[in-house]
Amino acid sequence: MDGDRFDLAIVGAGLSGSLLALAAGEAGLGTVLIDRMPLKSFTDAGFDGRTTAIAYTSHRLFAALGLWRDLADQAEPILDIRISDAGHDGRPSPLFLHFDHREAAPEGDEPQPMGWIVENRFLRAALLRRLAACPQVELIAPDEVIETRRDADRADLTLKSGRRLAARLVASAEGRVGTMREEAGIGARAWSYDQIAIVLVARHARPHRGVAQEKFLPGGPFAILPMRDGSTGEHRSSIVWTERADLARRLLELDAPRFQAEFARRFGDHLGRVESTGPRWWFPLGLVHAERYIDTRLVLVGDAAHGLHPIAGQGYNLGVRDIAALVEVLIDTKRLGLDVGAADTLERYARWRRADNFTMVAATDLLNRLFSNDIKPVRLVRDLGLAAVNRVPPLRRFFVRHAMGLVGDLPKLIRGERP
Repeated sequence: MDGDRFDLAIVGAGLSGSLLALAAGEAGLGTVLIDRMPLKSFTDAGFDGRTTAIAYTSHRLFAALGLWRDLADQAEPILDIRISDAGHDGRPSPLFLHFDHREAAPEGDEPQPMGWIVENRFLRAALLRRLAACPQVELIAPDEVIETRRDADRADLTLKSGRRLAARLVASAEGRVGTMREEAGIGARAWSYDQIAIVLVARHARPHRGVAQEKFLPGGPFAILPMRDGSTGEHRSSIVWTERADLARRLLELDAPRFQAEFARRFGDHLGRVESTGPRWWFPLGLVHAERYIDTRLVLVGDAAHGLHPIAGQGYNLGVRDIAALVEVLIDTKRLGLDVGAADTLERYARWRRADNFTMVAATDLLNRLFSNDIKPVRLVRDLGLAAVNRVPPLRRFFVRHAMGLVGDLPKLIRGERP
């Protein structure tokens, strides 16, 4: 579409919104991406201290869109995952579950990493570079949608700047508290876990060798995620440290030496001397799952549709699979000369993604509730369960393939193909 008329208007230029814009634009859909913040602020080192786990199949999509060549030098492969229970002292149980990336490779094929850890600022920078070079995508930022009208024929958007846009379809990528979702009357099942995630970068004496660790402490999971070595060669890991909200607030108020002592105790000594470095970030944790993903000429994307606990590191990858499915449905519809925003088009997408999303939402919620406690009989059952799975190679292989995103009805982009 030309002028101020588009196939797709995306509100929110975070990781999900930007990726959807790039995938849609590369597929030939006239796309506009709108955000209230200046886009250059998204790549500032201090904007967001988090990292993202890119699953193997999400990496396929990134490669198909030409993104991966900009990220490969900043991405650290995840070769092994070790899961264990731990007490208040941070010491892991001798019973554990270990996943090896070589288990998922079909016979005769070269083993691939289960995923990669990438700093969010590098991921955003790569997305914005590709978007700026995509002729089918227009970037509008900073600006804000102040009014939306949607009917059976099209959606009209009025921006704070006074500009007016028309689109066949609007995608809300605004995050867990989505204005458009609320305006559309789409309810959501939402609750707080009364937990806070403390996010920081750790520097340690010995190399991590591509091993990710998840220790389940009484207050919540303590994730140690392998990062690329720093500019001076120091070994680094990204930490997502979940604690009960009241304790997390007290920890964040500690001075540097006392915070370091609490952190080092939970981290352990398996990588030698460890210390937290740089700033600390924190985020309250909860679950949000929209009752439906679509409305008249509206589709929810990423956290606007489903915001998960970070316990399995799959929240963003679930959104990536949504994006791949949505773009495939839209481009198939456009090639037939049909309306990309029509109700039957959107229902096809919703049916495709509903089961996968619900399964992951339920699984992460159950895991967090099961492991975030210190009830001795429950801990014993957990430990025995982890050890039992560890002894059954077919089960381990299934879980590894699931973590890599290789299970289910996969869209073309997730298979590394263009739609």
